[in-house]
Amino acid sequence: MDWAAWHDDYDDPASALARRLEWVRAAIRTWLDAAPPGPLTAISLCAGQARDLIGALAGHPRAADVRALLVEMDPRNAAYARTAAEAAGLAGVEVVEDDAGRTDRYAGVAPAHLVLVCGVFGNISDADVSATISACAALCREGGTVVWTRHRRTPDLVPVICEWFETRGFERVAVAGDGFGAGVHRRVLPAARLAPGVRMFTFRDRR
Repeated sequence: MDWAAWHDDYDDPASALARRLEWVRAAIRTWLDAAPPGPLTAISLCAGQARDLIGALAGHPRAADVRALLVEMDPRNAAYARTAAEAAGLAGVEVVEDDAGRTDRYAGVAPAHLVLVCGVFGNISDADVSATISACAALCREGGTVVWTRHRRTPDLVPVICEWFETRGFERVAVAGDGFGAGVHRRVLPAARLAPGVRMFTFRDRR
């Protein structure tokens, strides 16, 4: 899979991917609008070109309050994200070229106010989806928000993903439809301890 070329569908406003992007950006802006005063932290797993977070932060009055760690393995996507963050004046956005599937990468930032797991759940095993949601209990602070995506192709795992979040200390805020899957869950319990050296997931072929 060419993960840089994969982003091309974002440029077609009629595509499900473009609609999903706008939904996720709107969810991030809603979180920003309601966030408490002061510094905010965000984490993005498999950030890709970060069109979601950077697009939502650009021009937002709270953008300067956000310190974000974006983890992306593909060097072309990471370079794109860095350039976009610089162009938008987002000095608090750090893009790291690394394996997003390991918990060690998030030490020092987690638990965060916002966790993005977008473009991940459709490319890992169901067991890894479950493990990643369990890890979100440590990546996300109490009162924090997780925004996630997953395709709606058969077998549709979205209802199960919601159940897994909701049995692990999160409450449902929103779930999208319209030909794509995306959701927002809020952490209602204190953050769990982030265990070091744990592999949450291993990427497969699709996104």
